[in-house]
Amino acid sequence: MAKVAIIGRPNVGKSTLFNRLLGRREAIVDDLAGVTRDVKAAEVETAAGVHFTLLDTGGLWSGDEWERAIAARVADALRDVDLVLFCVDGRAGLSAGDHEVAGFLRSHDAPVLLVATKMDDPRHEEQSAYFELHGLGFGDPFPTAAEHALGTFELLDAIAERLPDDEDEAEDDPVRVAIVGRPNVGKSSIMNALLGEERVIVADAPGTTRDTIDVRFEYGGRSFVLIDTAGLRRKAEGDIEYYASLRSEEATRRADVAILVVDPTTFGDHEMRVGNLALEHGVPLVMAVNKWDLVADDALERTRKELAEALVHLAAVPRVETSALTVFGLHALLAAVVRVYDAARIRVSTGVLNRWIDVWTQRQTPPNFRGTPLRLFYGSQVTVAPPTFVFSVNNERYVTRAYEQYLRNRIREDLGFAEVPIRTVFKARGRREGKRVRT
Repeated sequence: MAKVAIIGRPNVGKSTLFNRLLGRREAIVDDLAGVTRDVKAAEVETAAGVHFTLLDTGGLWSGDEWERAIAARVADALRDVDLVLFCVDGRAGLSAGDHEVAGFLRSHDAPVLLVATKMDDPRHEEQSAYFELHGLGFGDPFPTAAEHALGTFELLDAIAERLPDDEDEAEDDPVRVAIVGRPNVGKSSIMNALLGEERVIVADAPGTTRDTIDVRFEYGGRSFVLIDTAGLRRKAEGDIEYYASLRSEEATRRADVAILVVDPTTFGDHEMRVGNLALEHGVPLVMAVNKWDLVADDALERTRKELAEALVHLAAVPRVETSALTVFGLHALLAAVVRVYDAARIRVSTGVLNRWIDVWTQRQTPPNFRGTPLRLFYGSQVTVAPPTFVFSVNNERYVTRAYEQYLRNRIREDLGFAEVPIRTVFKARGRREGKRVRT
């Protein structure tokens, strides 16, 4: 699929343009310069049916502590892009930073489409600041005002005209894996270690990652999209952290599998909350106990025991000890991801399920409600991811919590769903209003 990168100095409206071309708020936008640091990717489809991957990048020549790291990420992105959208503030005129970015782009081979941003009034095209843009040497600037959707549809058409023909190669749907956890537990380090290269910025300071960052890669003959997320705090501080937290939670909900990264020296209720967020939405979870190389040999068993006790409600979640620094455990981590992904998509035939129901009810007699026993007429699995089982009963109110848990345990242990979240639904036969659902 063709790739298009949005590039420019800080605070010229790159992320606003990115969101407008996508048709949704995917990247965090703020008046504060330098909000975007890593390269964020998303797929775009034009009205003419042209597909391409759009990349939002950090502002070049920011002059802050992130300048060199951002420039390195942008340089990596430019290696295989088909078109660059060079964004310049069309109202402010050229700055020294714009000339620096122009020189940076000339050192790469990608074709460039110059985009004048923040042009929300046609009279801006008559001002000298706009005419200055021709001096960059990238042809006529394309006027846009992404915040008001001015010129963006025409820009999409212009992008489509400049992209190579789509070969329509069939691609398998990738496994979407969200990497989640509290700040500074090594989420970005694990992502870079899995990819084998520095694709996202890593720093000791908590809160380095702000947007969710999607990166596609191949492993063991399967396609994955790794989603690096901002660390989820108990309480966000400021608008940027608040929206970063929302993006992380959204990424968790739309993932196929979530990797919960845990620091073996700091864990507890916060990890329970983040893990339960995934499980409540039916997303299988794998726990990566990162920085395991820092645990002393004489503390290994004690740490394992403390983890098991503190995270007892996540006992069914596969737990893998890892080190992003030494790449220890990363193959086992991906193997666990594939295992729970496949398990969440197991489909049990109605015949097999009902034969097991007969076995289960003989092992444990259904409860009796005031002389009337609960009757399970039949069951069926209606969907996967998460696996959902519907039971037809004589009265859903007769299903006690204990018996429902008994059936859920039997489904997990006897049908191969021990490591993934499942849902059970009880419907009273012949009563439209009778329904009970549990996740």
